[in-house]
Amino acid sequence: MTKKELRRLFLEKRKALSEGDFAQRNMALYSHFFASVDLSFVHVLHTYLPMVNSREADTWMIVDRVRREFPHVHISIPRVSHDHALENFFYEGPQQLKSSAWGIPEPKHGVPTEAEKIDMILVPLVTIDKFGHRVGYGKGYYDRLLKLVRPDCQKIGISLFVPVDKIEDVGANDMALDSCITPEGTIVFR
Repeated sequence: MTKKELRRLFLEKRKALSEGDFAQRNMALYSHFFASVDLSFVHVLHTYLPMVNSREADTWMIVDRVRREFPHVHISIPRVSHDHALENFFYEGPQQLKSSAWGIPEPKHGVPTEAEKIDMILVPLVTIDKFGHRVGYGKGYYDRLLKLVRPDCQKIGISLFVPVDKIEDVGANDMALDSCITPEGTIVFR
């Protein structure tokens, strides 16, 4: 299937999840993250903040635990700039956030995070294939950001569903991820 077809299919699958199933899947993602990810080398963890109205995989529990239990890790969060790029800022707390036009919590202000300083990045996606290629929302924000981070930066997808076999129309600008956390476990691609 193409990205467009997969995006439509998996956004519908998200909407069809019951509240209980959605909560269970998010709890499983949280558990698998802390069971499989080594944060000892991470100084800067970049993560998206979820779009609640589109039932995106929830990263808030991860953010909260990292802030409590891993004081050496600084959280970085994105904001879409006027020129349609992602600007990154260190997360200071909920008082720093405002909701964007798409319902995404974004920083109003803060200390910028340089992309080269990011050690690990949690990447939003609609679905992913067995090769680490993702279907996002079609704007290319994260593909552009992934080109700016260091080659050794861990690129981890967070998916509510298991990978599909293959995305038919992967392009030259699509950046593959290193691994993906799903409710069933963690998949390493390379």
